[in-house]
Amino acid sequence: MPEARIIIIGAGPTGLGAAWRLQELGYGNWAIYEKNDHVGGLATSFVDEKGFTWDVGGHVLFSHYRYFDDLVEKLLNGAYLEHLRQSWIRIFDTWVPYPFQNNIRYLPKDKLYECLAGLIDADRRCRPSDNFHDWMFSVFGSGILKYFMEPYNQKVWAYPLREMSQDWIAERVSVVDIKRILKNVIHERDDTNWGPNNKFIFPLRGGTGEIFRRFVPYIKEHLFLEKGVTSINPGNKTVRFQDGEEDCYDMLINTMPLDLLLRRLEDGNAALPALQEKVSALKHTNGIIVGLGFEQKINNDRCWMYFPEANNPCYRITNFSNYSPNNVPGGDTERYYSLMCEISYSDYRQADKEGILDKTIEGLIAGGLISGNDTGKIVTRYVRDVPYTYPVPALGRDHILKSVQPYLESMDIYSRGRFGGWKYEVGNMDHSTMQGIEAVDRILQGKTEVTYRC
Repeated sequence: MPEARIIIIGAGPTGLGAAWRLQELGYGNWAIYEKNDHVGGLATSFVDEKGFTWDVGGHVLFSHYRYFDDLVEKLLNGAYLEHLRQSWIRIFDTWVPYPFQNNIRYLPKDKLYECLAGLIDADRRCRPSDNFHDWMFSVFGSGILKYFMEPYNQKVWAYPLREMSQDWIAERVSVVDIKRILKNVIHERDDTNWGPNNKFIFPLRGGTGEIFRRFVPYIKEHLFLEKGVTSINPGNKTVRFQDGEEDCYDMLINTMPLDLLLRRLEDGNAALPALQEKVSALKHTNGIIVGLGFEQKINNDRCWMYFPEANNPCYRITNFSNYSPNNVPGGDTERYYSLMCEISYSDYRQADKEGILDKTIEGLIAGGLISGNDTGKIVTRYVRDVPYTYPVPALGRDHILKSVQPYLESMDIYSRGRFGGWKYEVGNMDHSTMQGIEAVDRILQGKTEVTYRC
């Protein structure tokens, strides 16, 4: 019996994970199509004209899976650096270690009291919540919500927090232990070890994108670049590309954003228009990445920093040259350093794209990262506008997915990945790669998917 043909749309982490698994199993009848001239998706890296390397956002590599760990080790073959997280919050003209709620001892005394009083009130209240904003208030109290949680999350999500679910949180937000926080305050103790990313690795050269470029030698016979999809016909199981070519499939693994996938379906099924309308209610953010390279030695060992205050348009800034010296020209960190800045925007909150570079530099000065004199040492300015950066866990998202995914799977379409599956909580690089791997195992071996569930 001939092998069923499997087509993968998108060569980001999920598509590459699926491709890797197919070649690992010795499967022959498959192809992976990518609209860009490179692989990696949101985990791509670029080198600018001055020789600085930039990621598409502040990626760090940590994992929940032994399979993924072994895969990365095979691909990088030891060519990576290991880091202990040095993460900080800039607030009230000082630096507070991450996570904020465990290290509020650094705050001015009146703000510290307000945060402690809010925690105590929240502990007494134990009020149930049905959205992200109210969950934060019920867990952290009014002080921490006011000074960090609300303004920071408004920056990240660019979406009304009361219209977001609380069900996605899990390991994404550190909850509180009041006794532990009081002990930290009294004993003046830093408490920074929370979270799965307190240790991470980073490629020695090539940025995060190097991990995914190293998939290519293993799958190159099946990989087709610059093949954007214009339509998919589930009836005759064909995919049409921008160049007019077509390919047929038996099983399709999709990683393009779910709303875009539904728009490209050509299906006479009467249910499709209603589902297309449903997925149009899915929410996402877009991002602007601003990279600034300085001809100057960096003077701290911080990894990344959070900025909740309004004097900086960025929600996060990464000391990117601290991740690897090869992120600057010639690996010369005695001469250069680089800052990678992230700004979110959406249909709900727009960004001033024309003025974003100047506003970012002003924010760096206001946040104490650089002085006014340092602007003369900027030797490169890199700006990238990135559509689809965060899939928002909005209220109603899960209801939409429970309608759409079974419909797609009934037509042998498996939509997975950060935006193909539209679940931020399983959208890290390890999660995304494993979604592709597990989709193949389900299709070929009937195994139950562990990472992505509706």
